[in-house]
Amino acid sequence: MSLEYFFPAAFPALALAHFVALLSPGQDFFLISANAVRHGLAGSRFICLGVALGNGFYIAIAILGWSGIRDNPQLFSIIETLGAIYLLWIGLQLIRSKPGGLVSAESVGQAPGAGRQLVLGFNSALLNPKNALFYMSLMTVILGADVTLLQQAFSGLWMFLAVLLWDLLVARAIGQQRVRALLGQRIHLFERGAGAVLMAFGIGLFLQSGR
Repeated sequence: MSLEYFFPAAFPALALAHFVALLSPGQDFFLISANAVRHGLAGSRFICLGVALGNGFYIAIAILGWSGIRDNPQLFSIIETLGAIYLLWIGLQLIRSKPGGLVSAESVGQAPGAGRQLVLGFNSALLNPKNALFYMSLMTVILGADVTLLQQAFSGLWMFLAVLLWDLLVARAIGQQRVRALLGQRIHLFERGAGAVLMAFGIGLFLQSGR
């Protein structure tokens, strides 16, 4: 049984386009970074899982062929508005960050719990309707109409794992003790910067949803 039974001929183009998109920092990147720099991998790994699950939700929608979000301007606008409010809320929390030291191994319990991390990451990905359009475009434009359901499923699984592993790699790199030690008592400045970027994303969504 050849690999084309599981992966379509256009899979390399799909994987490349998806990975290039991952390299572009978005709202999920800044959310993960802000938590990783304060709490390390322990305080951000479930955010990564939540983000991957949110992406997986839209991948599933693209595979099932649901175009209701894309074709319903009012629903799309509502999701954009909710996403904007969510980003503004998270950004505000980060901008209000106060000076403080690193979370040590002994005090790791101060980091957000797994459930809270999961909700933060999932909501961040889910309330970004551009994710829905992105995956619909990838699955329809690149893979084409001749792709089988099994090929779509394996391509979707690949993209889900790519998001998860890439975000975990980012969180691990930023959460290294050496990186965090370089910031020292200036971690709150990093968090405030990340908060400002997230709020900028939120304002951008507000402007788009108001059109």
